[in-house]
Amino acid sequence: MADKTIRVLLVDDHQVVRRGLRTFLEIQEDIEVVGEASDGAEGVARTEELRPDVVLMDIKMPGTDGIEALRRLRELENPAKILIVTSFTEQRTVVPALRAGASGYVYKDVDPDALAGAIRSVHAGHVLLQPEVAGALLAQDDAGSGTGRGSTLTEREREVLGLIADGRSNREIARALVLSEKTVKTHVSNILMKLDLADRTQAALWAVRNGAAG
Repeated sequence: MADKTIRVLLVDDHQVVRRGLRTFLEIQEDIEVVGEASDGAEGVARTEELRPDVVLMDIKMPGTDGIEALRRLRELENPAKILIVTSFTEQRTVVPALRAGASGYVYKDVDPDALAGAIRSVHAGHVLLQPEVAGALLAQDDAGSGTGRGSTLTEREREVLGLIADGRSNREIARALVLSEKTVKTHVSNILMKLDLADRTQAALWAVRNGAAG
């Protein structure tokens, strides 16, 4: 089971929040808390040092906030999935974090079992978006990434894109299309390049907006 354990880093400026998260997560058989950080800058450093699978990141922190930390991790091409854990519900706060590279978000009052489920979900490659936030992202999307670019996709790439929009991970897409995960990763990379998108979240939103979702 060791190779299936999800390694998690906690990044929050409130020690009581980190302690509460750690207390719950440590009783999960498939989740291991490998470290903590009290601000975004330390979070970036610890993510690079510990190489966790998933980072639980607060947005509002003194000094380097969660959004800036997300941008730095993207620049470093760190593979960790970032799950925002926030007390802020405003779209103007959450949307920039998703645009900066987060795989999704949950609120700090989330049910503990739902939090564990969210960690497993983003680790598997899913994107967690509530409908109202997805709508806000779509409304703000650049007109430049319109349907014209979609004509450059092959039929197989359109199939992969539709499954990304359904929230499928690379492994699930591979099973659905009877492909290897390596081949799926290549298709995903080609899709992002052809549509000039930064990540799977943007690809999923592009597919929904342009009618490419399943």
